[in-house]
This record gives sequence, C-alpha cells and structure tokens, in this order.
Amino acid sequence: MHVTSVPGPHGIGDLGDGARAFVDFLADAEQSMWQFCPLGPTEPAMANSPYQSTSSFAGNPLLIDLTGLAERGWLTDDDLEPAPEFDPHAVDYERVGEYKRSRLRTAFDRFEAEATEDDRAAFDAFREREAGWLEDYALFAALKDEFRRAWIDWPIELKTRDPDALADARAEYADEIRYREFVQFCFDEQWRALADYADEKGVTLVGDLPIYVALDSADVWAAPEAFDLTESNEPAVVAGVPPNPDDSGQRWGNPLYDWETLREDGYGWWLDRLRRLFDLVDVTRIDHFKGFDEFWAIDADSDDPGNGEWRDAPGHDFFETVERELGDLPFIVEDLGFLDPSLVDLRDRFAFPGMRVPQYADWCREGDMYQPMHYPENSVAYTSTHDTDTFVGYYRDLDDRTRDCLHYNIGADGSEIHWSIIDAVWNSASVLAFTTTQDLLGLDSHARFNTPGTQTGNWEWRVTREGLDGAVADRLATLTDLHIRN
Repeated sequence: MHVTSVPGPHGIGDLGDGARAFVDFLADAEQSMWQFCPLGPTEPAMANSPYQSTSSFAGNPLLIDLTGLAERGWLTDDDLEPAPEFDPHAVDYERVGEYKRSRLRTAFDRFEAEATEDDRAAFDAFREREAGWLEDYALFAALKDEFRRAWIDWPIELKTRDPDALADARAEYADEIRYREFVQFCFDEQWRALADYADEKGVTLVGDLPIYVALDSADVWAAPEAFDLTESNEPAVVAGVPPNPDDSGQRWGNPLYDWETLREDGYGWWLDRLRRLFDLVDVTRIDHFKGFDEFWAIDADSDDPGNGEWRDAPGHDFFETVERELGDLPFIVEDLGFLDPSLVDLRDRFAFPGMRVPQYADWCREGDMYQPMHYPENSVAYTSTHDTDTFVGYYRDLDDRTRDCLHYNIGADGSEIHWSIIDAVWNSASVLAFTTTQDLLGLDSHARFNTPGTQTGNWEWRVTREGLDGAVADRLATLTDLHIRN
C-alpha cells in the first residue's frame, strides 16, 4: 500500500498518525514488511504518478503531516482550519495540493520568524548533509514555479546550466530555494521518525526504484551528462518497448541513460541515487529490471514505438560496482514478461529474487510458472500489484472455464476468493509473500490503484481507519502462523 493510501485528516495519506496506525495493523497481523511506491514529488502534469516524479532524491511535499508541523510549533490549529471536507476513500490531488501547499508556506514563514536555535541547527545540518542533491533540486523547483513549464522550454542559459545564469538564479530566488529546502527538511524529519517507529514494531520498509526518471525532473536537468541527450540537452532517444504480435509496443518517453559515460564515471550518479534510497528504506523493488540488461531505444522524434533498436546495458558491471561500493544489494526485481536468458543470467548472478503474480497465470495450463504451487524459493509472490486489478476484480472477469481451473489449482470454491489466493501465495515456496490492502479487504475493481496506459482515476484509493480492522489482522496473523511466514 502506498503512503498516499493510509488514513489521514487532510485528504491524502501522510507520514503522521495514519501511517503509524497502518504499521500497528501490520504488527498486529504479524506482518514484517510494508511495500510502497516511490516517495518522490508528483505533479498533475504527470498524472500524479509516483513513477513520473520531478526528483529521485526528494520527498513528496504532499506526504508531510501538517498536524506534526503544528506539534513542532510551525503551524497553529487555526492554520489548519477550516479544512475542506475531503473524501476519506480517494485523493483529490488538486484540492489536497491547494490546501497543503499554502500551509507549508505558513509553516516556513513561522519557522523563519520563530524557530529555536536547535531547530535552525537541525535544518542547517540537513542542508549540509543532503547538499549533493538538495541544492539543485531546490533551484529546479523554484524555477519550475517561476516559469510554469518544463525545463527544456526554459531560457537557453538555464536549460543548459550556464554557470553565471545559475549563480544569478540562486541569488534571485534565494528565499524560494530556502523554502523548498525547508519542505524537504520537514519530509526527511518525519520520514525518519516513521521509519524508527516501524523498526520498533518489527516492520521492514520496502521502497521502489523506477529504472527511468521523468524528463521534466531535477535528475535530468541537474545531471545531463548521465543521460543520452543532444547538445541542447534534449533527449536523443527515449524509452519504451517494441511491438510484438499482440500489441503495437509502447513509447514511454523517458530519457535513456548514457551508460558509457556513466561507466567511465564509476556510475557516480546511480551510486548517489541508491545511497539516498537506502538511507530511507531497507529493501527496494527494481521496476523494469530488464532495462539493466538491455533496453529499447526509440528515436526521440518518432511517435512510433517500432522506430527503435535494442541496446546493451552494463548489467553485470553495474551491479558489481554497486555491490563493491555499497555492500549487500537488498533488491527485489520486477522481471515480469521479460524472462529471456540474458535477463535470467543477470538476475541469478546476483541472486535477486524475481516476482510472481498469479494474475499472469494460465490456470488451465499444467505447470504454469505463475501458479503459486510452482513458485521457486528465490522469488517474491504477490496476490496483486499496484499495476494490476484487485484479485476480486480480476476473478470476476474470468470466464467460467478459467475460473474452474483456478478453483482446482488452489483448492478454492470461490466463496472468499481473496482469502483463498492469499492462502495460496502464503503457502508457496517464495522467500517473501505480499498482498495488497485491497486484496486483504476483498475489494473489487473500484479500488484498483493504477491502470497502466490511462491518465485519470489512478493513484487515488485510500483505506479508512475502520478498514484496518482488528478481525482482519487476526485472520491474517493466523494464516501467517499456519504457513510459518513472519
């Protein structure tokens, strides 16, 4: 469950009491891991997707707990009222953004006027510790607010990072830059407090690493040398997947990496990104792991996904370098649909567990790799993911024959199909097993979190306090004990 989905009073899940309530629920259910989507800033222009963030290093300001800022003395009760009547079941990003950003400005103003010496020292220490990414991100965010358009359409001297232009901008927008740094300080402080709470409860935090970053991000603007760009800092090629007999392919549009330059630099940008990520989470899932083995490069001027070519990525050398520099590699890799020999070789060379999702199974085909009874030990089993339908929604769309095959394979009668699939996944040989909160509650397609290829209605679902039911936690705990998973 993503952090935006936890209970909370201000229209979106945040890092406050609702997140702690979910950690408590997990502990009561004898669960040891909480997996969520990427934590970076999201924007309406990118459909509020956590996989199209303006930064791989920064935290999402909308996740900041305003009540926590009031407890710090940077907001008052009057600042938080009157709060709009937010829907407890779904995020309205536009209304939430208007409400929360104005309160973050108020908190910053009060901090500047009234902060204690200890608080100022903590802020300064954060700015110094995170300067490697924070300075560029804060300037990027300030300039985005000023120009109201993507950085590739900024004045040429800022687009191409002319040193004199950057220095002038840092001076001109100093107050706005400091505000952006303050917001990240608030996120960082609250996240670390939540992580400490989860650790006390025995809950490991599992993050998510999209292999690609958004073009309109501080990542690409601040480190153009890491990406395959033209002399004017625009993409030469973009990411996607090629056509196959069943579809016409996909053009994602993300800029691709200049892997040769990165290799010569010892993968410095990637090491910085991973250090920051593992400073915030304990384990991470790598999205589109295939891209570290080889990637589909589409001509940036073409809208046709077929107008591209496969190019090699430095998978083995990359992960050997990361392992040498950072130590153990606590990765789960998304290898769904890409199990060619070179990817399997890369995955198995580093003993990364891949993913198994029963919604990809052919239930009437004997020995299908996505049927839970066939999952290998070095895999991670899921009842559903953020990109699939809920299991109840998926089940209701099956034809009668497939449904009968599903019943036969997992020993179910369909009366509580969500518990039946959780039981089957928990009973698999996979080293780790996950379910979504939606599946745990037996919710249908109305609670689906994301439908790939669509731009509206995604990333909105939320659970209420009442949904975190003690009876559900007890039942999951019993099932977990039965399968010796804790």
